[in-house]
This record gives sequence, structure tokens and C-alpha cells, in this order.
Amino acid sequence: MLIGLSIRDVVLIESLDLAIGPGLTALTGETGAGKSIILDALGLATGARADAGLVRRGAAGHASATAIFALAPDHPAFAYLDDKGLDYARDEDLVLRRQLSPDGRSRAFVNDQATSVGVLKDLGALLLEVHGQHETVGLLDPRTHRTLLDAYGQVSVGAVSSAWSGWRAARETAAELKALSDRAAAETEELTLRLSELDRLDPREGEETALAEERALLGSAEKALADIASAQDALGGDNLSGKLASAFRALERARDRAANAGAPADGPAMTRLAAACEAVDRALVEAQEASAAIDMAAESFEFEPDRLEKAEERLFALRGMARKLNVLVEDLPAVRAEFAARLQAVETSAEALVAAEAQAAEAREAYLYAAQALSTERRAAGDRLAKAVEAELGPLKLEKARFRVALEPLDEDKAGPSGLDRIAFEISTNPGAPFGPMEAIASGGELARFALALKAALAGKGGGPQPLMIFDEVDQGVGGAVADAVGLRLKRLAANAQVLVVTHSAQVAARGDAHWRISKSGDDTSTRTKVEPLSPAEREEEIARMLSGAEVTEAARAAARALIG
Repeated sequence: MLIGLSIRDVVLIESLDLAIGPGLTALTGETGAGKSIILDALGLATGARADAGLVRRGAAGHASATAIFALAPDHPAFAYLDDKGLDYARDEDLVLRRQLSPDGRSRAFVNDQATSVGVLKDLGALLLEVHGQHETVGLLDPRTHRTLLDAYGQVSVGAVSSAWSGWRAARETAAELKALSDRAAAETEELTLRLSELDRLDPREGEETALAEERALLGSAEKALADIASAQDALGGDNLSGKLASAFRALERARDRAANAGAPADGPAMTRLAAACEAVDRALVEAQEASAAIDMAAESFEFEPDRLEKAEERLFALRGMARKLNVLVEDLPAVRAEFAARLQAVETSAEALVAAEAQAAEAREAYLYAAQALSTERRAAGDRLAKAVEAELGPLKLEKARFRVALEPLDEDKAGPSGLDRIAFEISTNPGAPFGPMEAIASGGELARFALALKAALAGKGGGPQPLMIFDEVDQGVGGAVADAVGLRLKRLAANAQVLVVTHSAQVAARGDAHWRISKSGDDTSTRTKVEPLSPAEREEEIARMLSGAEVTEAARAAARALIG
């Protein structure tokens, strides 16, 4: 709800602060008094286009307009402020302010935070609607018609939205599998070839290290065998053992001869011969053991003649495959397993794709079924709304006009969570005339009354916070019973919303919960516009003036009292 409007140096208004209450507020005054200035100032604060002509002549600085709104905690304006990163408190008023310089430049503020005029305009679209002879903002925007129709008909889009989400998810899954299948199919030949090569190679974990060690060992084996052969030659082979055995036998004979010649057993000769025999015997045993050890060492270095060649070929083959695949040799077993898994995935992806496409087709059918059911509900709601609006047109002197809700099916590629309908409110002002958009067909005087009829039919069916509604001379060119019908409908709207009406009709003004009189005064040097909230007595006098003209008669006052009731 708009609770305050402050105006400084706008056209003929030097300074004005208005407190605005709920219900229907009527603005009246003589033609040219400046009633439109109030609406211009409110438009300035809510992002409307403005030019330097709005700055009061002789103003010391810039013109400014400040609109203060009290909003419910769940008002959509707060979500918009969140999106724009603007600070606010849900339990405090929302203050929109605009400054306009004489050179046409302007500055915009939300809760004293600098922002763009576009932000004020967006907030204004959430907070108010303007319906007048020359423009209707908000209600007649075709982008709002679907929401309005659904709210009027109490049509729920939940089933369609859920079906849409399911269809979209199924399509995305099928598309991902299709892309995967296409990529996999293109890689199948290459994968098959590489896997075949890896299968033939059969790489094993740790094989490169083992082969490198074996290669190094085999490379030095030949030199090791040559060194062992030299050791065998140095020991003299079998000749050394034979010579030691001959030496032992000779010493044994010498000892026997010495004993036969009577040499004492413990004498020096016999002792030394015994020591020599023992030493030669030990040497014979050690020589035989050394020869056996050398032979065993030689046997440990005996390899197959082509074993080194085979080890090198295997190692080179592993490293060559690793270079081809741009991986490490140690990763070849894992790459082999990966290729096998990818080929397996290719084989199973076709089945998964078929299943996903079938699921997407089922989800599509479910969505189309739900969307068709929604369209049927909307057509029925559109017929009811058309009858309700046409019932309002007659009393508003639009009895020849017709109203309809046009539902145009959208192409499937434009499907969405709200269904497959393009919805537009259309009118025909004369029998036989084609239907078309309201703002394109209705004349200036008819446009606001069409908007009023539509608002009256939709009253109480909005399903959310109602914006401030402004009707600018909606009673233009009508009087009597028609003007009374206009006032009655405005009063009905104001039961659940805040309504401002600029009017020349006493019947309309008499319906107001509050009444402001706008007047102009001045001298030869300056002119000022003044806005006065009227007391009950002043209101009666103003309505009497509207009924009788310049001279207010007692009959006019009595008629005013009767209108006010």
C-alpha cells in the first residue's frame, strides 16, 4: 500500500507531503488545476520516463518525488531487492525516491541506496497499475494474462510443471546418452585395435622394473663368465689336484723309508715329514673345494643364448606401446582395463539409449496430456471470465463491446512448465468488428473503462498482493447512471485493494473513502498547485460544486449528501 507521497519542485508544486490511506481515494478539482501532476510525481518516483519540463520553474535545485510503500512480508518486491543486492528490512517501509535536474538528468534511490531508474521502474511494475485514457500499464500487458486467467479460474499448473520437469530431465538423460553413444561409436575401431595390441602384449604390473634388472644382469653375464674361466685357469684345473696328490704320495714314501731306516717316530725328520704330508693333504682338499666352488659359480651365469635378446625385445615393446598411448609403462595394465570397460560401455550404451529414449517419449506423452487438460481448464475459465467482463461492460456504457480470452496453442518447441498456451485478452468494440488487443482497439475514453470492467471481474481472484490501482479520468465522457456504475466498481475494487481515481464525476467522488481537492492559485509572477484533504463538510461542498458548477445551490448540497449517503 502507498502510505506517503512527498513532492518537491515538480511543475506547479513547490512542496507537498501526502499521507495516503487504504480504500478508494478520489482526486478532484477544476480542469487545469494540476491533478495530473500528482500522478506525474508518483510516476517519477516509480521509474516512469521524465524530462526536464517536470522541474518547477524558478526552483533552486532539482525536482524530487518520494513514494513510501508499506508491504506485506511476502511481497514479491523483496525477492526483487534480494536479486539486485539492495538492503531492506521486511518490517520497515520501502522508500522509492527520484531526483530530476533541470538538464534532464536524474538519480534514483531505494531506501536511500543509489540505484538505476530501471530498478525503480521494475519495482513500480510490482507496486502499482495505471489505467487512463492514454495508457494502461500492468493489467493489459499480455505477459500477465496467463497468470490472471489461472488465478481467476483457480487453475493449478502443478501437474503440468511436474510433468515438464520429468520430461526435461528424461530428454537431458537421453541426449547425454546419445552424445556418449556417438562419441563411443566413433572410438570403437580405435579402441578395438588398441585393446587387441594390449591383449597380445599382455603387460603386467612391475614388469618394466623386472625386465630392466634382468637386462642389466644379462648384459654383464658374459664378462663374469670370462673372469670365472680365468680363475679356473689360475688354479690349474685338474693338473693342480694331480700334482698335489703326487706330492702327497711322494712324501708318504719318504716317511716310510725314513721309518724303515730306524728314524725315531718323534724325531725331527719324522715330525717334519708328517707336518708336510698334512699340509699337502689340506692343500689338496682346499684345491678341490675351490675348484668345485668356481664350477658352481660358473653354472649360475649360464643362460640361454638368446635370453638377453628376448628381454630387450620385451622391454622395447612395452615402452613403444606406452609412447603410442602417451602413458607410462606401469600404467599399461590399467589402460588395458579402461579400454575394455569403454568397449563394454559401447555395447551396453545402445540398450541404455533405447531405454532412455523410450522413457523420454513416455514423459513427453504425460506432459502433453497434462498440458491438454490444462488448456481445457483454461478455455472453460476464459469463457467464464469473458461472461463476467461482458456483464460489467453494459453498465459502463460499453454494451456493444465484446470481450474474449484468446488461447493459441504453442509449438511443442516452446513448451514450458506453464503449458502450451499463449493467452491474450482481446476486445471488439462494435458488432462485426474483429477482436484485437484492448489498447489497440479501445478509444481513449473506453480504455480505462475496459480496464475497470476487467478489474471488476477479476476482483478477489488475484491470488496475491494487489498493487495500487490508479484510474485517471475513467469517467471521461459519461455521467448519470454510467458514472455511478463506475464509482460502484471502483468502490468494490477498493474493498480489497488501494485505489486512486482522478475524476470529474460527483458520482465517482462520492464513493471515495478519502477525498483530495486539487486547486491552483497564484499571482502575476507565479502559480502554485495545492492539494487539500477534505473534511466531511468540505467534501460535501466539493461534490455539490461538481454537481452545480460555479454557484453551489442548496439543491446541489442535498444531492451531494444523497450521493455520499
